[in-house]
Amino acid sequence: VQDDNHSQLFSFKLIIPMTGYVELNKFRYFFFCIMFVVYSLIMCSNFTIVYLICVHKDLHKPMYIFIAALLLNCCVFSTTVYPKLLIDFLSEEQIISYSACLFQFFMFYCGSCSEFLLLAAMAYDRYVSICKPLRYAAIMKKKNIIVLLISACFTPPLHISVLTILSAKAKICKFDLNGIFCNNTMYKLHCLRSKVLTIFGVVTLVDLMILPMLFTVFTYTKIFIISYQSCKEFRRKAAETCFPHLLVLFSFSCLFFYDVIIARVDSIIPENIRFTMTLQMILYHPLFNPFIYGLKMKEISKYLRKLLCRAKRTENV
Repeated sequence: VQDDNHSQLFSFKLIIPMTGYVELNKFRYFFFCIMFVVYSLIMCSNFTIVYLICVHKDLHKPMYIFIAALLLNCCVFSTTVYPKLLIDFLSEEQIISYSACLFQFFMFYCGSCSEFLLLAAMAYDRYVSICKPLRYAAIMKKKNIIVLLISACFTPPLHISVLTILSAKAKICKFDLNGIFCNNTMYKLHCLRSKVLTIFGVVTLVDLMILPMLFTVFTYTKIFIISYQSCKEFRRKAAETCFPHLLVLFSFSCLFFYDVIIARVDSIIPENIRFTMTLQMILYHPLFNPFIYGLKMKEISKYLRKLLCRAKRTENV
């Protein structure tokens, strides 16, 4: 038992080189500048829309509350990855302690799973609003919204914490991480992946990612079938409110599938391609959300234009 405790303590203190970076000596400052600008845009754009939703009372509706929660989750997701990346771009050595790697793994997948659950909650909200408008106020009342938000925020940590604890207890045989942050490639550090970890990983994948994604797709399909059978104005309204959510779902699903696949085929993908694809995975989606909701949602877009006009007037004065 003492040996096991000593081995576990050694694992937590272990410093792991991150070998997923490519051409860092040549393009160190270029990568840093690009990622710093992107991270600044992500935080500013997301918080701007959250601010608009908080300030304007006519946006205090279930759909906009879910959008605000999604954008805040996007900020947490980005903050899990970007600050460490920025430090690594300027460092001579790209390293991380195993304990910090476990924490990043935990936060990365909590944010990812929360996003799928929030998108499912938004799909349900749109279904009730469009297909059962007379019962909308009774179904989407404050209590039910709080339950959906709490479920989306606290269910993933319960699942991911188990995976993190199991990973922390696993024996390590490989001492370098073939990636630029700690996602499921971390499993390749283990000497042997336990059956319990594999089974619970599959359960988490199904419960928190695949089922919410299928529920969201099924719900929007049902909405479009019902709207197709209705008048033109009803179809237009359904398309306007559902299309942005579907774009976000598609964007995040691509990120999710890439994350699942890369851990299994990274050995056959050239380093340059893997590095570029991984950067794109964390670059596009967090920027995609605020622009989609800011430009495609009429009410948010209206207040965003007013805010920008006010800022221009202030500059001119």
